[in-house]
Amino acid sequence: YGRGLICLTLTQDRCRQLNLPLMVNQNRSSHGTAFTLSIEAATGVTTGISAADRARTIQAAVAHDARPDHLVQPGHIFPLMAQAGGVLTRAGHTEAGCDLAALA
Repeated sequence: YGRGLICLTLTQDRCRQLNLPLMVNQNRSSHGTAFTLSIEAATGVTTGISAADRARTIQAAVAHDARPDHLVQPGHIFPLMAQAGGVLTRAGHTEAGCDLAALA
């Protein structure tokens, strides 16, 4: 039973590739979590909230050939932009997620 806020860690390069801007210009959260605008797959989803729809959105965002037009906003997936340098730059879950994915 998965539910709640589903986040997707993405590198700065991937966020640029998808034209995903940060949610706010001045981040004042205590942890500095870099949320971008929320996303949804442009095709292959219904309401966007089901586990299958969320998985489809994540697949669209991480596909090798992903493009901005493969996504719409707002959506039910919340991308997080990792800092360049990974956990050596910022010891956060966002950077750890990207570092682990790169090592896999």
